[in-house]
Amino acid sequence: MNLATQIRGGLIVSCQAPPDSPLAAPEIIAAMAKAAVLRGAVAVRINTPAHIQAVRQAVNVPIIGLWKQVLPEYPVYITPRFADAVAVATAGADVIALDATARSRPEPLQDLIQRIHNELGKPVMADIDSLESAEVAVAADADWVGTTLFGYTAATAHTPPPSWALLGQLVEHFNVPILCEGGIVSPTMAAKALNLGAWAVVVGTDITGIDLKVQQYVQTLKATTIEDSQR
Repeated sequence: MNLATQIRGGLIVSCQAPPDSPLAAPEIIAAMAKAAVLRGAVAVRINTPAHIQAVRQAVNVPIIGLWKQVLPEYPVYITPRFADAVAVATAGADVIALDATARSRPEPLQDLIQRIHNELGKPVMADIDSLESAEVAVAADADWVGTTLFGYTAATAHTPPPSWALLGQLVEHFNVPILCEGGIVSPTMAAKALNLGAWAVVVGTDITGIDLKVQQYVQTLKATTIEDSQR
């Protein structure tokens, strides 16, 4: 069974944590991933070689691997260079995720995808923000396309994810698996994504994002307390 068939119609859990979080320890990320798989996740999405290596020892489902790298001169940050992809593949990832938006990058997208295919023998998940960037990625032979970066680029920052319209366009225009990622905050929304034609659904913050979820609760409660005190 190929990787795309393995994940079809399923939930992929993104197990990540901010670098300054206690949850960022590799063994804790691995525990998150194992818990997700035990409860039915068909794959996991993991950032950094160290975390991928730990998760690889804990689960046998496909790992979508990436390495977020902040490069001062370039806005792309998800596996921006071939060297980053090599580290991700060596750590045990089955699929390499990378930023495939139209923003400036250190290496041409087509060259990066071809080298991952030819030298690493791994499929590529193109994280995009628009139909146009998806067209470029698919033309460059990306194997999967994810809506991951919608809402996170200058061109899309005015609209919070998910974009059901973009998902529908991607499903209509391309024959490659389209993964809905970003802004899914309930099982009902995940089901809607599948009903709109998504191949699979990726959920991160709503399941594993303890740091961000706690911050959201605290900020809302503080704002409520301030409002009450002013009445």
